[in-house]
Formats: sequence, structure tokens, C-alpha cells
Amino acid sequence: MSAQTIALVTGANKGIGYDIAAGLGALGWRIGVGARDSRRRDTAVEKLRAAGTDAFGVPLDVTDDASVAAAAELIADHAGGLDVLVNNAAITGGMPQAPTAVDPATVRDAVETNVIGVIRVTNAMLPMLRGSASPRIVNMSSSVGSLTLQTTPGVDAGPISAAYAASKTFLNAVTVQYAKELSGTNILINCGCPGYTATDLNGYRGVRTPQQGAAIAIQLATLPDDGPAGGFFDDAGTVPW
Repeated sequence: MSAQTIALVTGANKGIGYDIAAGLGALGWRIGVGARDSRRRDTAVEKLRAAGTDAFGVPLDVTDDASVAAAAELIADHAGGLDVLVNNAAITGGMPQAPTAVDPATVRDAVETNVIGVIRVTNAMLPMLRGSASPRIVNMSSSVGSLTLQTTPGVDAGPISAAYAASKTFLNAVTVQYAKELSGTNILINCGCPGYTATDLNGYRGVRTPQQGAAIAIQLATLPDDGPAGGFFDDAGTVPW
């Protein structure tokens, strides 16, 4: 590994992912910009470089085994290793998602990207992360995945969502299992909630900026070696499961 910290951010061509890449790049890190869309990926890399970030593009479709394997190979060849993985790529599946009416394919697609995609990318990158002095994994979740908030009277936990919200609950549960398995290693893995951020994911109805939404990912990506693992956090602290 080089002395420079290497990070991969999935879904980094726009929105929160882009601002995570920009924020980590501002620390002097080298950033792999993971994205499916080649035009948007190239534009993001150019913009990051113009701002002084050492960025490089990583063609990456988190739902495709071959794409993820190729991304891991590219990072190993291009950067020599990996220190931080931010699993940010996600889809909502479109609304409405009332469970009595949702198309099962919508649920399947959300889980494929938001959960299985995270597992696929994480497992492909783990060999490199294990070689890092201070490896960190950040899974971008959402408070809509909190069963506690969803079942607390008077709390607005977002619209009824049998696909997106449920996929984030699933992601939280998977993250806990990773933390249990990786206990005793130096890998810290946590979930982060960006808050209701204005992105194309919600039709720009959010009340936070992408830069504000990226803050928790940057915080979790830069945890000290004695930092938490297997937790769920936002700007205010711990988010209930």
C-alpha cells in the first residue's frame, strides 16, 4: 500500500456519492469514482480533478458479478490497494410502494442493488481492505430502514415503502452480520444515514444538500482505530435500529 489513502465510492458520479468523493478527496485521498454511466463518471472525475482531487474512474455496476470483479482488478492495478469502501449506490425502485400493490420485481430490484450489490462489492474488495492499516467500510443506509422509527407513533419515517425502506432495513441487518464476522480484525464497518437530502433519488424534494448528506460518510470513513463497528449513525449520533 502507498502512503496515500485509497477510497472507492460507489454511485459517485452524482448526488451524495459525488460529494462523498469530493469530501474524501479534499483530505488528500486518492478516490475511485465508481459508476455505471461512463459519461457521468468521466464528467465527475474531470470535475473532481479540476478541484484538486486525485480521482480516477471505476466502471462499476454493483448488480453484475463480472463488473465488480473487473473493478476490483482495476483498483488493484491502478492504485495498488484499497483502504476505504463507501457503498453508496442505491435505487428507490420508484413510488408508490404499498405492500399490497407493489410489483414483486420492484422489491427484487431494490434488494439486488441496495443489499446484494453491497455484499457483492464488499466481498470483492475485502482482500485489498484486509491489507490496509486502517480499513473502513461505510454502508449508506437511511433512517427509513429503522424499525424503531417506523413503529414509533408520531414519527414521520417517510412514505409506506415495501421495497426501498425494507431494503435499507435488510442492509442494516447485513452490516451487523459483517461487523460480527469481522470482529477482532482492524476493519470497521458501519451504516450511515445522510438525512433527507435533495437528490434525483427523491425528485430533489429533500431538505439537505448533498454536501450535508455526505458528512456522515466522511465521518465514518475517517474513524480512529478504536472507533465503533456495527453501528448506525447520522449527524446527531446513533440512529435506533
